[in-house]
Amino acid sequence: MSFDATVLTMFPEAFPGPLGVSLIGTAWREQGLWTLETVDIRAFSKDKRGFLDDTPAGGGPGQVMRADVIASALDSVERRGRPLLYMSARGRPLTQARAKEWAAGPGVIVLAGRFEGVDQRVLDARGFEEVAVGDVVLAGGEVAAMLTIEACVRLVPGVLGQALSLSEESFEDGLLEHPQYTRPRTFEGRDIPPVLLSGHHAEVAKWRAQQREETTRERRPDLWAQHLANQQAKGA
Repeated sequence: MSFDATVLTMFPEAFPGPLGVSLIGTAWREQGLWTLETVDIRAFSKDKRGFLDDTPAGGGPGQVMRADVIASALDSVERRGRPLLYMSARGRPLTQARAKEWAAGPGVIVLAGRFEGVDQRVLDARGFEEVAVGDVVLAGGEVAAMLTIEACVRLVPGVLGQALSLSEESFEDGLLEHPQYTRPRTFEGRDIPPVLLSGHHAEVAKWRAQQREETTRERRPDLWAQHLANQQAKGA
C-alpha cells in the first residue's frame, strides 16, 4: 500500500517542487511508494470570474476563502481514511511524532490556504486538523504542505532505505542529532574530532550521545526539559 498525498491548492503548478527530486522523487515516479495529487480549488468556484474568496464577516482587511468552494473541492476527492490537514499558523505544531503517525497510514489530504485564511465553518464541518510548521506566517500554505508531506514520505518504508539512520535523527528520542563530519580530515584549520577516527565504536557512540545532550540543552531547552522529565518518569 502506498502513501497517497492530495493537496487542495490555488496553485497546483507549485508542485511537486522539492518533492519531485532526489530519493523522494524517485520513490514517487519510479518506485510507486507514494503518490501526489493536486486539486485546483479555483476549478470549483461558482463565480464566472473564478473568485473563491470574499470579505471577512464583521469587517477587517483582506479576503477569506469561501466554505462552499473549499467543501466542493474536498468532496471531489476520495478520502480513503486519510486525515484532513489545514496548514495554519494557529494550528498544533508539526512534530516528528505526528509525521510518523501519518506516515504509517494511507496518506494525507492537505489544504493549502491563502489570503486571511479559510471560513471556519468548513474546517469544522469536514473535520480538518490545523497544523503549524513554525511560529511564522506565510503567504500561503503550499510550502508548509510540501514540508509536511516530505516529513511523512521520507519515513515510508523503502523511500530512504536506511532505517538505522532514521533512528538516530533529531527528535526520534526527544534529542537533537549529533554533529556530522566527513573528508577532508582538516578543513580551514578545523579537524574532525579524534574520537571519530579512533575506530572505537563504543567511544564514538558515547561521544555522539554526549553531543546530542549538549546540543539539545543549549539550543532547545524545551526539549531538554521534556527529556529530563521522561527520564525521571522511567526511573520512578
